[in-house]
Amino acid sequence: MERYSEITEKAKREIVLLRGKGCAYKKCVFCDYHTDFCLDETENFILNSGVLSRVTGRYGDLEVINSGSVFELDENTLSLISEICEAKNIKTLHFESHYMYKNLVPALRKRFFGVDLKMKLGLETFDYGFRENVLKKGIPEHDPVIISEHFDEANFLFGISGQTVESMLSDIALGKKYFGRICVNVMCENSTRVVPDKKVVSDFLAQVYPLYKDDERVDILVRNTDFGVGS
Repeated sequence: MERYSEITEKAKREIVLLRGKGCAYKKCVFCDYHTDFCLDETENFILNSGVLSRVTGRYGDLEVINSGSVFELDENTLSLISEICEAKNIKTLHFESHYMYKNLVPALRKRFFGVDLKMKLGLETFDYGFRENVLKKGIPEHDPVIISEHFDEANFLFGISGQTVESMLSDIALGKKYFGRICVNVMCENSTRVVPDKKVVSDFLAQVYPLYKDDERVDILVRNTDFGVGS
Protein backbone atom coordinates (compact mmCIF):
# COMPACT_ATOMS: atom_id res chain seq x y z
CA MET A 1 0.00 0.00 0.00
CA GLU A 2 1.58 3.28 -1.11
CA ARG A 3 0.59 6.12 1.21
CA TYR A 4 2.64 9.09 -0.02
CA SER A 5 2.90 10.65 -3.46
CA GLU A 6 3.19 13.92 -5.34
CA ILE A 7 0.69 15.17 -7.89
CA THR A 8 2.80 17.01 -10.44
CA GLU A 9 0.19 17.89 -13.06
CA LYS A 10 -2.45 20.61 -12.87
CA ALA A 11 -2.71 21.67 -9.19
CA LYS A 12 0.65 20.46 -7.87
CA ARG A 13 0.47 19.08 -4.36
CA GLU A 14 1.61 16.33 -2.06
CA ILE A 15 -0.91 13.66 -1.13
CA VAL A 16 -1.03 11.24 1.77
CA LEU A 17 -3.31 8.25 2.35
CA LEU A 18 -3.75 7.93 6.10
CA ARG A 19 -5.60 5.37 8.19
CA GLY A 20 -8.43 6.03 10.60
CA LYS A 21 -10.95 4.07 12.61
CA GLY A 22 -12.97 3.36 9.48
CA CYS A 23 -15.86 4.82 7.54
CA ALA A 24 -18.90 5.26 9.77
CA TYR A 25 -21.27 5.19 6.78
CA LYS A 26 -20.15 2.09 4.81
CA LYS A 27 -23.28 1.98 2.62
CA CYS A 28 -21.91 3.15 -0.74
CA VAL A 29 -22.50 0.05 -2.87
CA PHE A 30 -19.46 0.59 -5.12
CA CYS A 31 -16.85 1.12 -2.40
CA ASP A 32 -14.51 -1.29 -0.66
CA TYR A 33 -12.12 1.51 0.28
CA HIS A 34 -13.45 1.37 3.87
CA THR A 35 -11.57 -1.89 4.48
CA ASP A 36 -8.42 0.18 5.15
CA PHE A 37 -8.98 0.88 8.86
CA CYS A 38 -7.83 0.04 12.36
CA LEU A 39 -9.67 0.55 15.63
CA ASP A 40 -6.42 1.04 17.56
CA GLU A 41 -5.74 4.79 17.57
CA THR A 42 -2.17 4.30 18.76
CA GLU A 43 -1.38 2.01 15.86
CA ASN A 44 -3.04 4.44 13.45
CA PHE A 45 -0.97 7.33 14.76
CA ILE A 46 2.24 5.34 14.43
CA LEU A 47 1.42 4.57 10.79
CA ASN A 48 0.16 8.09 10.00
CA SER A 49 3.11 9.87 11.60
CA GLY A 50 5.46 7.80 9.47
CA VAL A 51 3.57 8.77 6.32
CA LEU A 52 3.36 12.43 7.30
CA SER A 53 7.11 12.53 7.99
CA ARG A 54 7.60 12.31 4.24
CA VAL A 55 5.79 15.60 3.61
CA THR A 56 8.21 18.28 2.43
CA GLY A 57 5.90 21.24 1.83
CA ARG A 58 7.57 21.90 -1.53
CA TYR A 59 4.29 22.92 -3.16
CA GLY A 60 2.72 24.55 -0.12
CA ASP A 61 -0.27 22.31 -0.81
CA LEU A 62 -1.18 19.03 0.89
CA GLU A 63 -4.08 16.65 0.26
CA VAL A 64 -5.00 14.27 3.07
CA ILE A 65 -7.27 11.31 2.32
CA ASN A 66 -8.31 8.27 4.33
CA SER A 67 -10.78 5.43 4.06
CA GLY A 68 -13.76 7.49 5.11
CA SER A 69 -13.84 11.04 6.44
CA VAL A 70 -11.27 13.29 8.05
CA PHE A 71 -13.42 13.21 11.17
CA GLU A 72 -12.52 9.54 11.58
CA LEU A 73 -8.82 10.25 12.03
CA ASP A 74 -7.43 10.18 15.56
CA GLU A 75 -6.81 13.38 17.49
CA ASN A 76 -3.02 12.99 17.52
CA THR A 77 -2.94 12.65 13.74
CA LEU A 78 -5.01 15.81 13.30
CA SER A 79 -2.71 17.71 15.64
CA LEU A 80 0.33 16.46 13.74
CA ILE A 81 -1.17 17.60 10.43
CA SER A 82 -1.61 21.06 11.92
CA GLU A 83 2.00 21.11 13.16
CA ILE A 84 3.29 20.01 9.77
CA CYS A 85 1.32 22.70 7.97
CA GLU A 86 3.00 25.31 10.16
CA ALA A 87 6.47 23.78 10.05
CA LYS A 88 6.46 23.14 6.29
CA ASN A 89 4.69 26.39 5.36
CA ILE A 90 1.72 24.61 3.83
CA LYS A 91 -0.87 27.17 2.82
CA THR A 92 -3.53 24.92 1.25
CA LEU A 93 -4.87 21.75 2.85
CA HIS A 94 -7.44 19.34 1.40
CA PHE A 95 -9.60 16.97 3.48
CA GLU A 96 -12.41 14.60 2.49
CA SER A 97 -15.68 14.02 4.29
CA HIS A 98 -19.02 12.31 3.91
CA TYR A 99 -22.03 14.62 3.82
CA MET A 100 -23.20 13.27 7.19
CA TYR A 101 -20.45 15.32 8.87
CA LYS A 102 -21.31 18.62 7.16
CA ASN A 103 -22.18 20.37 10.42
CA LEU A 104 -18.72 19.63 11.81
CA VAL A 105 -16.95 21.39 8.94
CA PRO A 106 -17.14 24.95 10.35
CA ALA A 107 -15.36 23.89 13.54
CA LEU A 108 -12.68 22.12 11.50
CA ARG A 109 -12.11 25.31 9.51
CA LYS A 110 -11.64 27.20 12.77
CA ARG A 111 -9.20 24.57 14.00
CA PHE A 112 -7.08 25.00 10.88
CA PHE A 113 -7.39 28.78 10.83
CA GLY A 114 -4.61 30.33 8.80
CA VAL A 115 -4.64 27.50 6.26
CA ASP A 116 -6.83 27.58 3.15
CA LEU A 117 -8.86 24.47 3.97
CA LYS A 118 -10.51 22.75 0.99
CA MET A 119 -13.19 20.26 1.98
CA LYS A 120 -13.94 17.57 -0.61
CA LEU A 121 -17.29 15.78 -0.76
CA GLY A 122 -17.82 12.32 -2.21
CA LEU A 123 -20.85 13.35 -4.26
CA GLU A 124 -20.46 10.97 -7.25
CA THR A 125 -23.34 12.57 -9.21
CA PHE A 126 -25.92 15.34 -8.98
CA ASP A 127 -28.59 12.92 -10.24
CA TYR A 128 -30.49 12.36 -7.00
CA GLY A 129 -32.25 9.18 -8.09
CA PHE A 130 -29.09 7.52 -9.34
CA ARG A 131 -27.02 8.73 -6.41
CA GLU A 132 -29.41 7.57 -3.71
CA ASN A 133 -31.29 4.65 -5.24
CA VAL A 134 -28.36 3.06 -7.06
CA LEU A 135 -25.17 4.25 -5.36
CA LYS A 136 -26.71 4.63 -1.86
CA LYS A 137 -24.64 7.71 -1.04
CA GLY A 138 -26.72 9.02 1.85
CA ILE A 139 -26.96 12.62 0.66
CA PRO A 140 -30.61 13.63 1.16
CA GLU A 141 -30.46 16.98 -0.60
CA HIS A 142 -31.49 17.76 -4.18
CA ASP A 143 -30.38 21.41 -4.35
CA PRO A 144 -26.74 21.85 -5.49
CA VAL A 145 -26.52 25.10 -3.54
CA ILE A 146 -27.32 23.31 -0.29
CA ILE A 147 -25.11 20.32 -1.12
CA SER A 148 -22.08 22.52 -1.77
CA GLU A 149 -22.62 24.87 1.19
CA HIS A 150 -19.87 23.40 3.37
CA PHE A 151 -17.70 21.89 0.62
CA ASP A 152 -15.18 23.36 -1.81
CA GLU A 153 -14.43 20.32 -3.97
CA ALA A 154 -16.21 17.12 -4.99
CA ASN A 155 -15.54 13.61 -6.24
CA PHE A 156 -17.59 12.14 -9.10
CA LEU A 157 -17.84 8.51 -10.19
CA PHE A 158 -18.37 7.56 -13.84
CA GLY A 159 -18.47 4.25 -15.68
CA ILE A 160 -21.54 2.56 -14.16
CA SER A 161 -24.56 1.16 -16.00
CA GLY A 162 -27.27 3.80 -16.25
CA GLN A 163 -24.89 6.69 -16.87
CA THR A 164 -24.69 8.38 -20.26
CA VAL A 165 -22.44 10.87 -22.01
CA GLU A 166 -25.11 13.49 -21.35
CA SER A 167 -25.32 12.72 -17.63
CA MET A 168 -21.54 12.75 -17.23
CA LEU A 169 -21.21 16.06 -19.09
CA SER A 170 -23.99 17.50 -16.94
CA ASP A 171 -22.29 16.39 -13.73
CA ILE A 172 -19.00 17.98 -14.75
CA ALA A 173 -20.67 21.24 -15.77
CA LEU A 174 -22.58 21.43 -12.49
CA GLY A 175 -19.52 20.38 -10.55
CA LYS A 176 -17.52 23.24 -11.99
CA LYS A 177 -20.37 25.63 -11.29
CA TYR A 178 -20.83 24.75 -7.63
CA PHE A 179 -17.33 23.67 -6.59
CA GLY A 180 -13.91 25.20 -7.07
CA ARG A 181 -12.42 21.90 -8.12
CA ILE A 182 -13.69 18.41 -8.99
CA CYS A 183 -12.17 14.96 -9.30
CA VAL A 184 -13.64 12.44 -11.74
CA ASN A 185 -13.04 8.79 -10.85
CA VAL A 186 -13.63 6.06 -13.41
CA MET A 187 -15.16 2.94 -11.88
CA CYS A 188 -12.63 0.13 -11.53
CA GLU A 189 -13.24 -3.49 -10.63
CA ASN A 190 -13.08 -4.17 -6.91
CA SER A 191 -14.57 -6.57 -4.39
CA THR A 192 -18.11 -5.10 -4.50
CA ARG A 193 -20.95 -6.30 -6.71
CA VAL A 194 -20.74 -3.12 -8.80
CA VAL A 195 -18.73 -3.63 -11.98
CA PRO A 196 -17.61 -1.09 -14.56
CA ASP A 197 -19.85 -0.81 -17.60
CA LYS A 198 -17.41 -1.12 -20.50
CA LYS A 199 -19.67 0.87 -22.84
CA VAL A 200 -20.04 3.76 -20.39
CA VAL A 201 -16.30 3.79 -19.71
CA SER A 202 -15.56 3.72 -23.45
CA ASP A 203 -17.99 6.58 -24.07
CA PHE A 204 -16.39 8.59 -21.28
CA LEU A 205 -12.88 8.09 -22.64
CA ALA A 206 -13.92 8.91 -26.20
CA GLN A 207 -16.37 11.78 -25.71
CA VAL A 208 -15.86 13.32 -22.27
CA TYR A 209 -12.24 12.80 -21.27
CA PRO A 210 -10.79 14.73 -24.25
CA LEU A 211 -12.85 17.80 -23.30
CA TYR A 212 -11.51 17.99 -19.74
CA LYS A 213 -8.15 16.21 -19.68
CA ASP A 214 -6.33 19.57 -19.71
CA ASP A 215 -8.82 21.48 -17.54
CA GLU A 216 -6.92 22.81 -14.53
CA ARG A 217 -9.99 22.48 -12.30
CA VAL A 218 -10.75 18.87 -13.20
CA ASP A 219 -8.68 15.91 -11.99
CA ILE A 220 -9.41 12.64 -13.79
CA LEU A 221 -8.45 9.25 -12.38
CA VAL A 222 -8.85 6.55 -14.99
CA ARG A 223 -7.28 4.14 -12.49
CA ASN A 224 -7.86 4.56 -8.79
CA THR A 225 -4.11 4.70 -8.19
CA ASP A 226 -3.45 7.53 -10.66
CA PHE A 227 -2.62 9.90 -7.79
CA GLY A 228 0.14 7.50 -6.77
CA VAL A 229 -1.42 6.26 -3.54
CA GLY A 230 -3.37 3.11 -2.77
CA SER A 231 -2.91 -0.36 -4.14
